[in-house]
Amino acid sequence: MITSDLERHKIPLAQSVLELKGITGGYSLRRPVLHNISLSVYAGELVGLIGLNGAGKSTAIKHILGLMVPHQGEIRVAGVRLEDNRDLYRSSTAYVPEQPTLFPNLTVREHLQWTAIAYAIEREKFEHKVAELAQIFRMTEVLNALPSTLSKGMKQKVMLMNALLVSPPLLIIDEPFLGLDPLAIRGLLAALDEVRAQGSAILLSSHILPSLERKADRLVVLHRGQMIAQGTPAEVIALAGCSPAEATLDDAFEALVLNAEGGASRE
Repeated sequence: MITSDLERHKIPLAQSVLELKGITGGYSLRRPVLHNISLSVYAGELVGLIGLNGAGKSTAIKHILGLMVPHQGEIRVAGVRLEDNRDLYRSSTAYVPEQPTLFPNLTVREHLQWTAIAYAIEREKFEHKVAELAQIFRMTEVLNALPSTLSKGMKQKVMLMNALLVSPPLLIIDEPFLGLDPLAIRGLLAALDEVRAQGSAILLSSHILPSLERKADRLVVLHRGQMIAQGTPAEVIALAGCSPAEATLDDAFEALVLNAEGGASRE
C-alpha cells in the first residue's frame, strides 16, 4: 500500500482541498479564456476535467498552479490563497504535465531522490515507496537508467512516480493515460485509488473517457471556457439527455458539445 505524506497538511475527508470561485481568466483581459468557473475537489475525491482541445482545461490548470493570475475570482488550495501563503499553497500541490520533462543527466532513481529532498521525505519511507511504485509501473529494472534510454511511456511513468511519491493534498494530472500500456494504466488507476484512500484530492484532465467513467467521483465538462455540465458520471450522462443505463460517457460528451454549439449558433 502506498503510504501518505499528508502529516504537514491535515485535511479531513469531505473537506474541500481545491476551491475555484467565479474564475474568469486567460491571457488577455479583453478576451478571457475562462468564464466564471466554480468547482471544488474534496479530500479523497477524483474529479475528471474533460473538454475538447481549446476548451480551457490547460488554462484552468495554469491558474490553479499559480502560473496565471485570474482576472476575477478566487482560488484556494488546502484552504489558502497563493498570495496569502505561497509556500503552503505550492507544497500542497503536485502536477504531472502531459509531456514528460526530465533532466537528461539524472537517472530515474535520482529524479525520485530529488523530489524526496524537495518534499523532505524520510530515507526509509523513500526507499519503501520507490520500491512499491517501481513494481506498480514495472520500472524496477530501469531505476538506474537515464531518460535518453527510456520510451515516452516510461518517461511518463517517471513523472507519475514522482507525483505519487509525494502524495500531496492535491494532485493534478494532465492526460496521464497517453503513452501508457494497458498494464501501466491499470497500475496507475490502482495507485490513484491508494492515494485517494489516504486523503489526497485528484484533478485529472483526460480525453480517455471510459477510464474516467469508471473511476471518477465527479466530472466537470468545459466547452469554450464555460462549464456546461458537472456531476457524477451518471448525472452528466443524464444532463446530456441520455440514458445512464444505455449511453456511455462518450455518447453524453458528444451530445453536450453538440447542444452547446447548437445553442451558440442560435444566439
